[in-house]
Amino acid sequence: MAQTRTLDREEPNYFGAGPALLPTSVLQQAAYDLINYNDENLGIGEISHRSKPAIQVIDDTKANLKSLLNIPDTHEVFFMQGGGTTGFSSIVYNLFANYAKKTNGKKGKAAYAVTGSWSKKSAEEAQRLGFDVDIVVNTKDKKFAEIPPYSEWKPIDAESTAYLYVCDNETVHGNEYKDTPAPDYLPEGVELVADMSSNILSKKIDVSKYGLIMAGAQKNIGLAGLTIYIIKKSLLEQPSDEELNKYGIPLPPIAFHYPTVVSNNSAYNTIPIFTCHILKLVTQRLLDNGGLEKQEEINKKKAQVLYEALAKYPNFYRLPVTSESARSNMNVVFTLPSDELEAKFIKEASENKLTGLKGHRSVGGMRASIYNAVTLNSVELLVDFVKEFADKNA
Repeated sequence: MAQTRTLDREEPNYFGAGPALLPTSVLQQAAYDLINYNDENLGIGEISHRSKPAIQVIDDTKANLKSLLNIPDTHEVFFMQGGGTTGFSSIVYNLFANYAKKTNGKKGKAAYAVTGSWSKKSAEEAQRLGFDVDIVVNTKDKKFAEIPPYSEWKPIDAESTAYLYVCDNETVHGNEYKDTPAPDYLPEGVELVADMSSNILSKKIDVSKYGLIMAGAQKNIGLAGLTIYIIKKSLLEQPSDEELNKYGIPLPPIAFHYPTVVSNNSAYNTIPIFTCHILKLVTQRLLDNGGLEKQEEINKKKAQVLYEALAKYPNFYRLPVTSESARSNMNVVFTLPSDELEAKFIKEASENKLTGLKGHRSVGGMRASIYNAVTLNSVELLVDFVKEFADKNA
């Protein structure tokens, strides 16, 4: 007998780090739209990326982001194919081109804060592409267990530095910035660039403090294949190709050339419009549910109850991020006393329909990613299991 298919599902308690959980209501609407969008008798994934319905999706998504983040008129929003790794490359090409424009051809350098595996990869990519990278802090020797105060970072050379790059939330190592550098550390004219792939729209931020924010959608608010960029409009100014060649500065590939992407409303090449539509539905849901102030309140509560539960068993659950102020509200990482207990934890959690808890392959252990779509109820079920497992096995 054939199984009856529906768009309903039991609400999952899934803690995967990305691709991650999305609200069921969003997926249900997207499923209908994939077949027939706005009574066009075509699915959202079948329409031209330059058609009026597709352009409306792009514009609506941008408008939602501007409203949620209170993005000032000084900044522009655009989308590009790819994820964070694409951003590692596109950022360095475009911001060094902008720096050359501002300085009449100087190459300059970029400051990178290495506080986890993703910021480390980004710095390595900038170096691989031949750009001058200045590592101002590197916590690898401390196993990325903290984010030191800015007073302990290497001073930034204001005369030759284009930007300071940080990864606002490190998914693998579970640390997160709770502030931005004060003016006494970040010199005027040096732009703050942040990878917010895993915590975008999880909290209120002051966009005006950033020269550029990059966020792959698939960790917290969407599907893989699309990245959000929020950039200060002045950073879109670049020399001509001929001038960049003359200066000896590499040209950004055209598909990732920010001025071209912006001037074509993110549709210079074929934007994954279905993925953008998912982002539109997610952002609209956030607006309907009270915006980022409400979402941040929920996220803080989720993190608080889970960290408190783990902290009750300090000899059983170890929290690698030793600095409480640097612990991520999105990715809670922890370990158990042995590999055998960790395997047992994963197995029994799965039997209790708590899935996606295995840590990143590079560090092992456990990782509970409690992104926006993970409900407080799911986290409370995990908390109950954390306590029960410790009581039985400690």
